[in-house]
Order: sequence, then structure tokens, then C-alpha cells
Amino acid sequence: MTTSIKQEYLQVDGLKTFLVRAGSGHPLLLIHGAAPGASSLINWKLNIEPLAAAGFTVYAYDQPGYGYTENPSDYSIEYRVAHAKALLNALKLDRLHVLGNSVGGYIAARLGLEDERAKSFVTTTSGSLSPQGSADSQALAKKHSEELREYEPSLENMRKLTLGTIFNKELVTEELVRERYEMSTGKNYEAQLQRRNAARQRPLHDELNQLRVKALLLWGANDRGVSVERGIELFQRIPNAEFHLFDRCAHWVQWDKAERFNELVAHFLRSKLKALRIA
Repeated sequence: MTTSIKQEYLQVDGLKTFLVRAGSGHPLLLIHGAAPGASSLINWKLNIEPLAAAGFTVYAYDQPGYGYTENPSDYSIEYRVAHAKALLNALKLDRLHVLGNSVGGYIAARLGLEDERAKSFVTTTSGSLSPQGSADSQALAKKHSEELREYEPSLENMRKLTLGTIFNKELVTEELVRERYEMSTGKNYEAQLQRRNAARQRPLHDELNQLRVKALLLWGANDRGVSVERGIELFQRIPNAEFHLFDRCAHWVQWDKAERFNELVAHFLRSKLKALRIA
């Protein structure tokens, strides 16, 4: 049975915001990452329908300055956190699960820490959320950050970037490269340039022991920018967290290991929802 996907626009904090909605059940908000070409329809392409079919109302949106959402006047990640909270208000959600990819994991963690409507927290490999780790881990992260920062829109550059994002090269199709490239051009490239000078996110390392919601961390062993060491350090800072490490898997766990990813996320969230009902 095919799940119906609805695409729409909402006014969120004065910005025309693109939203994908699918399924029925407990709300699940998907928050994409921050690399060039990031968007709800691309980052979560292999996950929206399966998670909706698993019994959730899935909401996936484009952050300000990404995808089809308008560019903001404030390009900081702090504003993107505020925009996410405003989105929950616009959707009139009183409880939900949050699932972040990469930098989206930082935003999801902020919701878990600061917004009592968030009841469970899931993230894929996230450098912006993780502790810095050893000198080797920091060097790896710096090199990857420079690669992202220097990206200029072209099909060739996007193909190279995507081959680093996904371990399974068979998934890096011409269609994916073209779609991601198109999402990295025009107003989104302008936003990329503006983000270079925006205020950086505040570190959450010393706050994560206060995370009151259950957490699931899904990590790729072959990530080119975020080491496994940092994922383990993140896991150790979050009370009662679960940590899953995938071999032959790079930064986009939700692509490289899509089937297992969807199974794990659905099972985790259903178990936490059951616990909430009992409580």
C-alpha cells in the first residue's frame, strides 16, 4: 500500500516554509542536515513513506535557507532552532518525536532539552552535536568542514560531495546528484555564503546529561567527517541512550542503511510511545 505524501507551504515566523506531510499516527518531525543541497525531499527520500507506513504522521520540512523555504534575515543555527519551535506552534502539535540528520540532530537535541512537547530524540551522525574528540577527530572534522565550505554549485562538485556522503556508491545516481545540485543553487547558494559569517551554535556537551527524553543515536563507521570516537563520547553523555553503529555506512545513515534505519527508528519510537501511555 502506497502512503500518500502531501506537500504544502506554511507561514512560520513570517517565512514561507515548505512542508511534507505523510501518514497518520503519533507525530514525527524530521529535521534535515546543513550540507549544500540539503532538503526534506532529498535527505529523507528513503524514510518518509516507510516511517509513515509504520504508523506515524511524518512531518519533514525545509529549514530557512534550504530547499523550497525562503531565506531568512538571520542565518544562525540559533534562528533555525527558533524556527523549528515556531513550526511546532504552526502545526499545533502538543507532543511529538524528533529525528535529526547531522546538524538537524543538534536542532532535534535542542527541542529535546528545551521543548516539553518533544517526547523522544533520534539523531544520525552529528558533528555539531558531538564532543570534539581527539586531535585526529578534530583534524578529520576540520578537513570535512572546509570541503563543505568551499563547495561551489556544479554537477561535478555535487557528485564528488555525494560520493563522500554515502558509502554505497550504487545509491549515488545521476538523479540524486542532479536533485541535490539543483537544491544547492540560486537562493540556497546565497544562503550558504551568508551562513559563513553567521554566529555558530552554542555547544551542548555540558547540557546533554539533562536530556529528559529517551535518545537513539545512529552512526556510520565510515563517516568522512565525524569519527566513531565522537559518537561514543556523545552516547556517554546522554542518560539512558541507545547507540547503533553501522559498518559500510557513511554520513547519511538513513540512505546507506535505509531499511534497517527505518526499522530501528520505528521500533524505538513505538516502544517509547507505549511507555508514555503506561505512564
